[in-house]
Amino acid sequence: MGIPSTDLVSAHTVQLERLEQELLKTNFRNGLSNAEAAHRLQQDGPNTVEGAKGLSVWKILLRQVSNSLTCVLIAVMAISYAIKDYIEGSVIAAVILLNIVVGFWQDFNAEKSIRALYALSAPTCKVMRDGGATTIKAEDLVRGDVVMLSVGDIIPADLRLIDGLNLTTDEALLTGESMPISKHPEVVLTEADVPLGDRVNMLYSASTITRGRGSAVVVATGMGTEVGKIAEMLRGKPSTEGLSQATQLLNRVKATVNSILGFDGTPLQVKLSKFALLLFALAILLVIIVFSASRFNISDEVLIYGICVGVAVIPESLIAVLTISMSIGTKAMARGNVIVRKLAALEAVGGVTNICTDKTGTLTQGKMITRKIWLRDGSMATVEDCTHPFDPTSGKVVWGPSDGETTEKSKLISRLPDGAKAFVECISLCNNSTITDGKVGAADELAETSTTSTNAPSKWTATGEPTEIALHVFAMRFGLSKNTIVQSSSSKFVAEFPFDSTCKRMTVVYKNSDGDFVVYTKGALEAILPLLDASTELKAELTQRAESIAAEGLRVLCIAQKVVPADDKIRSEREAAECDLLPLGLAGLYDPPRPETLVAVRESKQAGITVHMLTGDHIKTATAIAHEVGILSTGIASGAAAEAIMPASSFDALSDGEIDKLERLPLVLARCSPSTKVRMVEALHRRGAFCVMTGDGVNDSPALKKADVGIAMGLNGSDVAKEAADMVLTDDNFASIITAIREGRRLFHNIQKFLLHLLVSNIAQVILLLIALAFKDAGGHSVFPLSPLEILWANLITSSFLAVGLGLEEAQPDIMLRPPHSLRAGVFTWELIIDKMAYGTFMGSLCLAAFATTSYGAWGPNPEILGDGCNAEYNSTCAVAFRARATTFATLSFLLLITAWEVKHFTRSLFNMNPELYTGPFSVFKTVTQNKFLLYAVLAGFVITFPVIYLPFVNDTIFKHHGISWEWGVVFACVVVYIALVETWKAGKRRFRKEETTVVTV
Repeated sequence: MGIPSTDLVSAHTVQLERLEQELLKTNFRNGLSNAEAAHRLQQDGPNTVEGAKGLSVWKILLRQVSNSLTCVLIAVMAISYAIKDYIEGSVIAAVILLNIVVGFWQDFNAEKSIRALYALSAPTCKVMRDGGATTIKAEDLVRGDVVMLSVGDIIPADLRLIDGLNLTTDEALLTGESMPISKHPEVVLTEADVPLGDRVNMLYSASTITRGRGSAVVVATGMGTEVGKIAEMLRGKPSTEGLSQATQLLNRVKATVNSILGFDGTPLQVKLSKFALLLFALAILLVIIVFSASRFNISDEVLIYGICVGVAVIPESLIAVLTISMSIGTKAMARGNVIVRKLAALEAVGGVTNICTDKTGTLTQGKMITRKIWLRDGSMATVEDCTHPFDPTSGKVVWGPSDGETTEKSKLISRLPDGAKAFVECISLCNNSTITDGKVGAADELAETSTTSTNAPSKWTATGEPTEIALHVFAMRFGLSKNTIVQSSSSKFVAEFPFDSTCKRMTVVYKNSDGDFVVYTKGALEAILPLLDASTELKAELTQRAESIAAEGLRVLCIAQKVVPADDKIRSEREAAECDLLPLGLAGLYDPPRPETLVAVRESKQAGITVHMLTGDHIKTATAIAHEVGILSTGIASGAAAEAIMPASSFDALSDGEIDKLERLPLVLARCSPSTKVRMVEALHRRGAFCVMTGDGVNDSPALKKADVGIAMGLNGSDVAKEAADMVLTDDNFASIITAIREGRRLFHNIQKFLLHLLVSNIAQVILLLIALAFKDAGGHSVFPLSPLEILWANLITSSFLAVGLGLEEAQPDIMLRPPHSLRAGVFTWELIIDKMAYGTFMGSLCLAAFATTSYGAWGPNPEILGDGCNAEYNSTCAVAFRARATTFATLSFLLLITAWEVKHFTRSLFNMNPELYTGPFSVFKTVTQNKFLLYAVLAGFVITFPVIYLPFVNDTIFKHHGISWEWGVVFACVVVYIALVETWKAGKRRFRKEETTVVTV
């Protein structure tokens, strides 16, 4: 079906009826059919705005070509060709090409993976399709879709407002207007060229709903939106207004240099890039040392030797391995229901010390049930045996006086006490949720009258805020759905004052058949109590009853109303509507904890992480749930409880200095406001803590941004919260946070493992090459203990695949039994630095011993044994030198293979690596076969060493070594000694190093 687009450009000037029937051919009540929506999506394309620049292939390619490694290799290649060593030059050219291709492919796939993960956390929106409400990705919107909007939503496309209530939007991104703009659906403008900011009946893509709610129809998507038009104009043309040509050129040069050097990546990538530059400087220093050893008489051989030492000090595959590991980490978190929006969070989440979490929907299931009500006359009702929270026919209602024997009564309206009827009408009308039994058009209707509970799957579904759903379902148990009340009483909606976190209440105004205004209000007791027209005794009884209900772990709401003559002030002013209210009673809502929450909280404590609950609930409700999920210990002392549990009002009243004097920060903060969460994060930072903050509302955005890792709720979170967050939980589950922390720790430890392995190899080669300057041939030249290609082979082939295997290591069983690592120290801990020096010294010394033993051995220190001119090519005098070089190469290769298994744990023995999983004589075998990729990399490295040593032409012409025989005894002796040295080193660490302990309070 074609949709004329010319009139849609000026949709603000079109009557809604014409827009619905002629231009968009849709239905404002039921929306489009799924089939029609699919057709339009195929016809118009997805609702996406093409960025100013996409995935830059050339930028990724430039990143591979312009780095320190490639520059060194190009220099080696150029020198090789200059001295007419064409074989070595050609091999190095092939290595350069291979390195570029592999690095490009890895980076390209990593970039695509990250962009794909961003798509998973893309904004969603609620639309009407086939007469029912459904949630879809914003990119699947089409023209004619009817979108339902509420506070905190980011507008997904250009919309024409159909209806709205107190709706205001923030359009600063488009118009620059700092104040929210009030929107009015009934307005039809007459001029087509009205400025965007004055189109009060339109909502524009990327704007934010700051107040109210409403519904609107999509009139433009993707590049057809106002944002899309701007993107089209700016594509590839960044603003340079007011900048001189010199400044523009300087900015482009800076951006290019930062990109090439890796300074535009995550904090870890920047740190490693700076480390790589430090190594490059060290390489130049070592080259100078080599030149000075020859008294700066720089022959071709000296030049090649110096370049070899420079190449040996640089871990060529470091950035590629890091990219692969982080890409795999993001995918692993996605499988664990955590979408990483910012790569820096992937590095940071493993080091968190504190988690500040909301209660509803995160620690609990988020499917609330109205469990108990208390009426002003003292009557009480309890819902029992409810198995389906959205099903009004599930369970039964038991009525009875508060101090007498309860009797079950019918749910018929005629049998309800007057107080109960007014109470139920209030919670039904002061409500924006929708309940349906799965039938189109059956919303808010009770299909059955039986109260018999059933365990069969329920078809009832609900849309709305969990608290309102629970209240609405309770009202529907008595046939008093919102639609039923409005239709039977001829009540007419007048106004709504929506819930706000600052006032913690919601009010609606209806006009009854007598022409009077009926004001219905619900909210937190402390927010409504000052507004009541009630005696002191009644207010005291309300407070007492609320505390009693809250102590059972129920969230308590106060329900109130008043009937007054019609007055425009009540229609327009919240203060006029919300005063002199008559209390009707209290509602206690229960949100059961998720079954996995208790285990997750216990695991957090074992990991040295303190969990804080920051909730808007009553303090007794919060305390009961905190005990139930394990945040509060059952045996907590009374003095400690006073600090562990605190109302937000008391916490906010403290100065920063007074907060810092507290022995421990509260574990439970009740009746929290968004500003309380921000102060909590600031207090944690002053104590040196590293914290996660969860949030779902618009007002949670400041706390999410201020926290070290902000985590938004994917199911019930607002789009504003998701935009502010570093991560998004797709299941709103606290246990998923622990999954993210475990994965973050795994990634951090794996980075340390492969970093240690790569640096040990570099240190060993530097030690070998520098000391080997003393090995002179008959001509007085230093003999290469390793040829340039042997060095490149060890670094690019042997070490790279082993490092990738270490990056794929599974989390060790005790990873969540250790205290958090220090993110301020980063991956370069003192333990890693000392270990790399020790292992590198062991390896370099043994390689040197292998070369010396094979070179001189029984012949003694006779330079003629090493021949003459054996660095460049083979001649009749080079037999010993070439065999010694092969022995050294085999020793280095095999020691690198052993190191890959030894660094799997920094302190545990290779023979007892995973005592939690494997014990007995075969534990070593089980350990080395646990990581299949690493096992195959080790086996491949072992097998491929033999053809490199023995294949004719490959060995003597390319690698400049010969096949060996008895020298294998030297190689395996070095392997045995190396294992003994490393195991002794680890044993010393276990003996003298202070054991790690967890500290679970901050």
